[in-house]
Formats: sequence, structure tokens, C-alpha cells
Amino acid sequence: MTRTHDPRATAEPAPEAASEAGSEAASEAGSEAGSGPGGGRDRPAGLGPVGWLRWFWRTLTSMRTALILLFLFALASVPGSIYPQRGVDPGAVAQYFKDNPGYAEWLDRFWLFDVFQAPWFAAIYLLLFVSLIGCVVPRLGVYARELRRRPPAAPRNLARLPQHAAFTAEGGATVEDLAAALRRRRFRVATGPGWVSAEKGYLRESGNLIFHIALLGMLVAVGLGSLYGYRGNVLIVEGNGFANTVAAYDRYMPGTRVSAESLAPFSFQVEDFQANYVLAGQQRGQVLDFLARLKVTDRPGAKPYEYTLKVNEPLEVDGTQTYLIGHGYAPSFTVLDGQGQVAYQGPVPCLAENINTFASECTIKVPDAKPEQLGLSVRFLPTTVPLQDGTLVSAFPAALQPTAQVRAFAGDLGLSSGIPQSVYLFDTEKLKKMKPLVMKADPLEVGQSIDLPGGAGKVTFTGVKEWISLQIAYDPGRVPALIAAVLAIAGLLLSLTIRRRRIWVRVQEPDKDGSTVVQVGGLTRTEGGAAGFAEEFADIVKALGATSAGVKDAR
Repeated sequence: MTRTHDPRATAEPAPEAASEAGSEAASEAGSEAGSGPGGGRDRPAGLGPVGWLRWFWRTLTSMRTALILLFLFALASVPGSIYPQRGVDPGAVAQYFKDNPGYAEWLDRFWLFDVFQAPWFAAIYLLLFVSLIGCVVPRLGVYARELRRRPPAAPRNLARLPQHAAFTAEGGATVEDLAAALRRRRFRVATGPGWVSAEKGYLRESGNLIFHIALLGMLVAVGLGSLYGYRGNVLIVEGNGFANTVAAYDRYMPGTRVSAESLAPFSFQVEDFQANYVLAGQQRGQVLDFLARLKVTDRPGAKPYEYTLKVNEPLEVDGTQTYLIGHGYAPSFTVLDGQGQVAYQGPVPCLAENINTFASECTIKVPDAKPEQLGLSVRFLPTTVPLQDGTLVSAFPAALQPTAQVRAFAGDLGLSSGIPQSVYLFDTEKLKKMKPLVMKADPLEVGQSIDLPGGAGKVTFTGVKEWISLQIAYDPGRVPALIAAVLAIAGLLLSLTIRRRRIWVRVQEPDKDGSTVVQVGGLTRTEGGAAGFAEEFADIVKALGATSAGVKDAR
């Protein structure tokens, strides 16, 4: 029986097949040794603790597991864009609890309002981090050895390769000239007696490794931000200011390595807020733009400057960014108690119950009122219009015809009990409604007042201001994460566009007339790359023929 030589096997080793064959042979040998007379145990021994640990590590660091974890990481981020997050907009979370108290309580049990701080999100993050390290580090060693390895020798019969050609060089052809021609096309070249081997496309694996290393870099950048960064939320009414101190935040979330002294010492004053809306047409009431005018001081003693804060144009001071994330109305009231003393004076932020018209609700707690504490529930309408049944609604989000409807309660507000409570709510069941019920059919306009029943005091609607909600964040991992993202895209493009391919050339002994037959074979190591490689292979054969004088019989 004649033994044939398979050039594909010579050109393209198959370590996976060899590994599988070795595993099957070892399995069969072990089966034969462990069975039959005197063969020992009939059943294989258990893996044991060390075996299970090895199995777990191999499973965790497999590429399939890494892809699954990467998919879960992306999937776990989806609730963060569906449900409001406390770290971004605590006011929206409070409104969600008000609108859906039972449902919101269940969501909160699964950390869906704090997705990126949830234990299950951290578990996916850490497993993905370990899995990527286990995938990348061994492949770096393999890639380093691959770079040092010479291209394999040329097979004997190049005609059996997927791409092959031959031509006759009348003036003769040398291995050195053919190798130089391939080097000019940026191939790695190895030569032997009568043959040339060339290989190209190592950047494909480089791109693959760059992509995975960049993913690790992104995870490291996120971890760096969580350790040394901080963020917080604050609500500021027009005319008020903010200093970047821990006490000034409504909600403050520092990294584990952040102290109060780590905060950049800047401050600013909210001079004005403006919102522009579409006035007519089908999109009437839609926001065109809104902006806040700030007077900023970078550090104590520095000269203040003006800055216009917009949604996609944050204020940045020493790496700390201030984002405009929301706005609303803050009607101003003056409350006199039963003794004629000013018990409350100033604006009160309201939460929008309808984001299209900005009809809003707010609560005024007056613990200093005498003889009883007062609680006022206010419904604010920016542009008030009556319906046919007499119900008052807001028809437009801008404050064109602002009015306020007031309900008054008296009793103990529970502020001295030590139990935390929302500034937007009070327990009306523990308070008594004032009789007659103070909710005028004709609501208060700016400058109008209403007397509370029983000489309990007087409420005056003094004006309308607006508030803005800001997120202030310092993230040292922001720039590294951006660089990692760019590298990941670049690595992915390299791995998708570059083909790994090999070229072999065999030069036969010159004939009596001095002509030489040159055989050329090619093989691509990339699945689906054969079609594109055929055209490149034809160009390579043409270039090799051009290096030989008097080419004929090209085929």
C-alpha cells in the first residue's frame, strides 16, 4: 500500500486534533488497564477536591465562559437604563415609590434602583475579570512563542494546496530573489534548500489579544473609579449656591479611598435657569433647550467666572464634572402662624406629577408655627386652564399662568421623633385637616393670600422660581476607560479584517537550457477568507514571476 503525503497537514498542524487523539488514546489505555482480570477498580476514581478545582478553573477561563459573562454583564446593565437610579436621579426614584409603592418595594429588594452597586452585578464583574485574565495570560505566552517560531517548511507537493500555480523562468530563479520579493510584501520568510516559506497576518491574533486586554483595561478603569472616585446629587434653587463639601450634598457616594479632603474646593452660584419649549404645532410643549447660568469659583480666593451649564456640556473643575440632569419648579410662599409671626418664608421644590405639563406637587412643613405645627400640601400648575367640569390642569410646561392650590393640615409633624422622613411627604393620617378644607376652586395666583381656618395663620403665594438637579462626579478611570474602549474597537477591527495566510515556493533544478520551474502554493488560516485570498495569491504569483527573467507557461 502506497503512503501518500498530505501537504495540508504539513502546512497546517492541528494541535486540537492531536490533543483530542491523545486524550482518546489515554482514555482507552486507562480503560484497558482498569478492566479485566487484575485490572483494579471497575469504576474510575472521583475527581477529588483538586480535580474539581482544576475543572472549575478551566471552565471559568474558557472563551465560551468569558463570552457568556460578557453577555451577562451587558444584560445586567439594562435595568440601570430602565429604572431610575438613586445615584443619578433620587427625585425620580422617590416619585416612582410614590406612584408604585408596592412594586417599587419589590424592585428595591433586588437592588434595581442601585444596579451598579448591587452584589449580583459585582459578582458578574469579578467573575468576568478573572475569566478574562485566565483567557488572556496563557494566550500571550502562546502568541509570544508563535512570533519566535519560523514559518514551516514547504510541503513536497504544492499542487494539493487550495491555491497553487506554477511558472517557468527561462533566465532561472533563485531562492534568494523569491524570498526578497516576498519580504517586500511584508511576509515573514524562511528559506531552505530549494524552497521558500512565508507567512503573514500575525496582526489578526494581535488584534484579538488587544481586544481582550482592552476589556480588562475597561474593568480596571471601572474599579479605579469606584475606589478613588465619588459622585453625589444636589438640588439647587435659583439664586442659591453650592460648595463642593460633603455636607452640601443631598446624596453623596464616595469611593472606598476617598476622604472629605479629596474633594476639589470649587463652588458656584446658580444665577438663572431658562427652559425653551415649542410653542405651537404637533410638538407643542416639547423642550427645545434648557440651560443654567452659573458663577463659578474654582478655588477659594480665585476670580469667579460665568459658565453656561447645559445637558451635554458639563462644568469641569480639576477633573470633577458637574452635569445638569433635571429641573422643576419651586414656588415661593410666606407662612404666618396664628400669632402673626413668620414661620416659613422661601421657595419649596416641587416634584412633577406630569412631565409633559409640569403640573407638580410639593410639601411645606412648618414646625415652628404656633399654636400648632402646620403642614401644607401644594399643587402647582405652571399654565392653569379649567376643564369643562371645573377641574384645573396645566396646559403647558412653561410658567405662563402659574397658580397654587393649597391644602392645610395641623398637628405633630413627627420631626422631633428622630425617624428620617422625606422632605416631599408627610403623614396626613396623623394630622388633622383644617375645616373648612382649604382648597380653593380659584387657586392662588402670585401675590394672593389665603387665611387658614380658626386663626391658624396665613399663606401668601409670593413668586415662582425654578430648581435644577445636578450630578457631581469625579472619576479617575474615565480617561483610561475611553482609551480602553478605543483600543477594543481597534483590536476588533484587526481581528475581523486581517487574514492569516501562508505562501510556499519550490524551485526545481534548472533544465539544460537554464530555465527553472517554480511552484507556488498558498493556504489561508482564516475561516471564510479563501475567496479574498485567491485574488491576493494571483497577485503574489505575478510578482514572483516578475522577479524571474523570461517567464513563460504561467498557469
